[in-house]
Amino acid sequence: MQTTSMLRRLLVASTVSLILTSAAGRETDAALRELLRERTEAIRTGTRTEVQGETIAATKAVPALYERRRFELAWTAPGKPEQLLRAIRDAEADGLDPSDYHLAALEKLRDRVDHASADSVGLRVDYDLLLTDALARLGYHILFGKVDPERFDPNWNFARVIPDFDPADALANMLEAPDLDEALEREKPQHRLYVGLKSGLAKYRAILDAGGWKPVPAGPKIIKGEASSRVPALRARLVATGDLASDSPAGLGGTYDDGLAAAVAAFQVSHGLDADGVVGPRTLEELNVPVEARIAQIRVNLERGRWLLHDIGDEFVVVNIAGFRLYYLRGGNVVWRTRVQVGKPYRATPVFRSRLTYLVFNPTWTVPPGILRNDILPAQKRDRSTLAKKGLEVLDLKGNRVPEESIDWDHVSASRFPYLLRQPPGANNALGRIKFMFPNDHAVYLHDTPSKDLFQKEDRAFSSGCIRVEDPLHLAALLLEGQTGWSRAEIDRAIASGTTRSVTLTRPIPVWLSYWTAWVDADGRVEFRRDLYGRDVQVLNGLEAPFRIRKRGV
Repeated sequence: MQTTSMLRRLLVASTVSLILTSAAGRETDAALRELLRERTEAIRTGTRTEVQGETIAATKAVPALYERRRFELAWTAPGKPEQLLRAIRDAEADGLDPSDYHLAALEKLRDRVDHASADSVGLRVDYDLLLTDALARLGYHILFGKVDPERFDPNWNFARVIPDFDPADALANMLEAPDLDEALEREKPQHRLYVGLKSGLAKYRAILDAGGWKPVPAGPKIIKGEASSRVPALRARLVATGDLASDSPAGLGGTYDDGLAAAVAAFQVSHGLDADGVVGPRTLEELNVPVEARIAQIRVNLERGRWLLHDIGDEFVVVNIAGFRLYYLRGGNVVWRTRVQVGKPYRATPVFRSRLTYLVFNPTWTVPPGILRNDILPAQKRDRSTLAKKGLEVLDLKGNRVPEESIDWDHVSASRFPYLLRQPPGANNALGRIKFMFPNDHAVYLHDTPSKDLFQKEDRAFSSGCIRVEDPLHLAALLLEGQTGWSRAEIDRAIASGTTRSVTLTRPIPVWLSYWTAWVDADGRVEFRRDLYGRDVQVLNGLEAPFRIRKRGV
């Protein structure tokens, strides 16, 4: 009887305890939801956008997520916060800065939450909000890049558009992923170029950690077969980047031998230099670029990868302006490449994308306004034979020939020039024998050129903005492949006729005019090029700047 009474009292006590605990839990949950509601409303209205001294950047997506969750905490699944923290730390491998994603604040707050009592409502809400904003920030950079290219490039039209993209839905989907850091990894560009640059970044950071490299001393050219006191420094420099094996006997005796010259030639190829094996001023300049600068260069081009390499399609033509190269890709593979000439630095070829829609055999060339203003008119004013030397005809606006001697050249101006200057088809035409047209506002296109010798130069910035193609007839054959009536023999006959003729492509092909100063070759080796137009520094400054949202509605 006494035992039964005792058991009854214990049961009652346990029941009361459970009831009290459940009630306390409900009160804590209610307090969490209420505080989360207050905080998200303050974030949405802008009255309070700081949490634990950190700014909430996604002032629309973060409140929207919690509203859809009815103000329940988002990060209660075991291990989910650690998955995000791991992804944030790993962002450094992509050339991003983990501090952009609240890393230090989250680590401190996590430790405080772990050691706080269960009813520490404010800490738990703050931790949840910061985790969500960190995910929004990181996902945003992965999907769109950190830097806004439109801020320094008014021609930019590569902006990524994800149909029906809802930032709050994207956050919710990420939170539901079994492994968050793996889900984020899948959203990064998977293109071989991006993956290769990440490997290159890791390699050059390891070189930095190992002490980098010392500059090769200045001096006269180092030529194969000659002895030089600078050879040991040259050898050490090439060993540092793996261009020469550390156990190679090349150059050990201070003589610039065949093995060392071969390593220099390979280095020259990967830096866009003539592979003559001679260590002259340009080669020495590239050898002595510090490892920190190479790391920055790779980071800049990884950012370009986040702009460009998400949804690139299977077939397109791409021009790398800084690399002076054109590539034709099919199925994601380069099927053909050739050298190009691009705009001079003060007449830079713009970066944009369009679609190749037609080509013209034996084109005429009408002098565009910029060249008329800056080149042709000043030259004609100085020398009245300029037009004749260049084979230019003067036409009125109806297309009728006008004798050039009838014009008072001293008093005409480019802004009020009532004529057209046109060059007829021929071998000396500025556009050569063929041009490739794609709609754009810059009067820029691909074309042949009579200046074939300039393709042999290391730096090929010679045009007024258009792209001169070294083997344009091969490009025409690729574009017209499968199009009835346009075999290579028929293309050659059309050129030989001397008649101007336009051919519309039955399959318009995307064309990208892009700008890469670092990429990887087929063997995964990082190639570097000079920053022809000084654009890298703008991207690097953006990467180093504080976080800012640039896409409306996030």
